[in-house]
Amino acid sequence: MGTTTSLPGKRVHWQIEQLPITASRLLLLALTVGFAAATAVGVEMPVRTQLLVYLAGMVGLNLPHGGYEHFTNLRHRGLPFGARYVAIYIFAVAGFIGLFLVRPAIALAIAFATAVAKGGHGDLHVMDAVVGSDHLQYRGQRALAALVRGGAVMIVPLLFWRPIYIGYSQLMVSLFDPAAMGTVATRIEAGAPILLTGYAIALGAHIVGGYLTGGLSADWLRDVGETLLLVAYFAVVPVIISIGLYFPLWYSLRQSGRSAVAHRAEPNSGLSIGAIWGVFMAGAFTTGLVAAGLWLVAPNPLGVGTLLGGLVGFYTIFICVVAMPHVVVGQWLDSDRGIWYVP
Repeated sequence: MGTTTSLPGKRVHWQIEQLPITASRLLLLALTVGFAAATAVGVEMPVRTQLLVYLAGMVGLNLPHGGYEHFTNLRHRGLPFGARYVAIYIFAVAGFIGLFLVRPAIALAIAFATAVAKGGHGDLHVMDAVVGSDHLQYRGQRALAALVRGGAVMIVPLLFWRPIYIGYSQLMVSLFDPAAMGTVATRIEAGAPILLTGYAIALGAHIVGGYLTGGLSADWLRDVGETLLLVAYFAVVPVIISIGLYFPLWYSLRQSGRSAVAHRAEPNSGLSIGAIWGVFMAGAFTTGLVAAGLWLVAPNPLGVGTLLGGLVGFYTIFICVVAMPHVVVGQWLDSDRGIWYVP
């Protein structure tokens, strides 16, 4: 097992694959402009409404897509591989829950890093398949592109929405150890200048490096436009909403375009509708068991916040628990294909 690196420049331009890409850009642009205008005239969305938007986006729209990614990755792989894949995944989930129980601050840092990796590396494979990545010719460039794309999700809000960013980080830790809340706040405050400075340097290096490699190419222009859109989106849109809608409206939507490219290059799964339904039901049942197990072992599953805030905190931890193996097992340890497969 090893890390799969898709070759740059492997992409197609069928109209159907471009539709979700265009939709993702327009949706984030509309949200960015809309919230910028609201801020300019002094209109703010109540926190309660923001929390409901977060739950709607992450539960109703994004969670099912995660199961679909695993399904499309495993449907041609056979039972021995599939059983090993699931076993390692469950082991990783259990281990991550255990880390939250004994070292919640460290586990939360890993969870944030996972969100960066998922957003960045997932988007990089979308660029390979649909958007274009001819200007990313070297491994270091590709790693930097993934860092900049994914870093926008967790680092940019740290500059523009720090109080609520820290507050909800503390809430998530309080599910396991309320005494660790102060440690989390101190570490975030101490690390923020380093992270923000590093991100600014990485952003500039990514843009300049792509230009030096590919020139004023269409691929480079699209990359710059999308990257700056992500930065603006996470700067302007309140962090609860920006993260809650990023994954369904950007990550999942764009992965559907990449998935369409992959499906064109392989045979039909041969599974009946009933079999597909059964697989999804089994996945949903297993996911429910993970959530129930987390609820049972967490000393304070709703943390120290309100009921709605506590539910958001619990669900975010749950997503973090399943997201880490989603990336590590689903992609990085799957050297043959992975959840972000590009033919």
